[in-house]
Amino acid sequence: MPELVDSSPRNPAARATTQATSPGFRLSIPDVVRLGLLAAGLLCVLTGLLPRDEAAANMRRIGPLLLFLGSVIVLAELTRKAKVFDAIAHRFAILGRGRYPALFGLCVLFASATTILLNLDTTAVLITPVMLALAAPARIPPLPLAMTTLWLANTASLLLPVSNLTNLLAADRVALTATEFAARMWAPQLVSIAATMACLWLWYWRRERRKTDRYVPPEPIRPANSRERALSSTTAGACLLFILAIPLVGDRIGIAATLAAAIAVTAFAVFDRSALRLSLVPWRLLVFVVGLFLVVPTLSRFGLADSMHALIGTDSGASGAFRAAAAGATLGNLANNLPAYTAGEAVIPTQNGDQLLALLIGTNIGPIVTPWGSLATLLCLEFCRTHGVRVPMRRFVVTGLVLAIVATAGAVAGLLVTG
Repeated sequence: MPELVDSSPRNPAARATTQATSPGFRLSIPDVVRLGLLAAGLLCVLTGLLPRDEAAANMRRIGPLLLFLGSVIVLAELTRKAKVFDAIAHRFAILGRGRYPALFGLCVLFASATTILLNLDTTAVLITPVMLALAAPARIPPLPLAMTTLWLANTASLLLPVSNLTNLLAADRVALTATEFAARMWAPQLVSIAATMACLWLWYWRRERRKTDRYVPPEPIRPANSRERALSSTTAGACLLFILAIPLVGDRIGIAATLAAAIAVTAFAVFDRSALRLSLVPWRLLVFVVGLFLVVPTLSRFGLADSMHALIGTDSGASGAFRAAAAGATLGNLANNLPAYTAGEAVIPTQNGDQLLALLIGTNIGPIVTPWGSLATLLCLEFCRTHGVRVPMRRFVVTGLVLAIVATAGAVAGLLVTG
């Protein structure tokens, strides 16, 4: 079976990563799909297939989420430009002292913490290229680093509402604060990360796979001058303030993210104005989300809701929870995890809190079998292509299937036991 590889600078993935900074760029195929999805959603509203009142209610619901998503990615992108993530990655590699087991644990910690605290798309968009760039100077095989960020961007996104857009939707649906949400999801998150670590070591990190005994600790990254030092400390401080605000701000997390992003933007306006471009705003992601929340409700009115109801059922016990998780994981791999969650949420009774959280587990963890299962997976694979990293597709699918089954089942069991 062919491998996912094309390091040519002329390939679509390479173009997709450079278009954001190119003055007159052309739309890539994924961009056309996103805009087409938005156009289809607007057409559904204009033709009456989706009543305008329902469309307006959906937009009001996701408005704060879009504010959060746009702000946190701007914050993370400016933090990356200030080389904060690069400095952390290099510091972890230095702490490992050439020992792969130590590096493995530190990489898991780095990717998991970023996903949990700053959203899975931050891990996909920012940590993946940082880790791949670390591979060459440290003489580390890049595939283990790539798979660590790819898998943990999905499987470590359970603990907090900010970890995933679907979490924000679920927390709003079951009326849980950030601390209450974490109190329900800590056990599923631990099980999921433990399963991911076991699978990563077995199939990507052990000696027989990586082919080397030790790596070369790289030199630390330090600010070259006072300007870089100011940018690094300010953006790192903004991230820290946002993280500290998570358990305190409740459903105003979008405002907290916006204020933190404003601090970072102000710092760059003072010290490096050239970095402030409109391309910092993740319009592709925002367009994709808006389109989904117009198209999926329309499909639900014309048969999708009946199909999901038949798959998920209404059992509020363990059987219903496992059915919801399986349905979410399956539909997520066939289509994408976000429409899978929204379609499932629409048919789960409001009082079935465990069933809804099990659906969330299935749609967060499960869609790691197909390359299109989640946006985070697509982004990670694009960076693998642009860095010339080979991801064998047969191995990707088979190992992802095993991890999806084990981690999803284990996480749902953890939810039910602790609940």
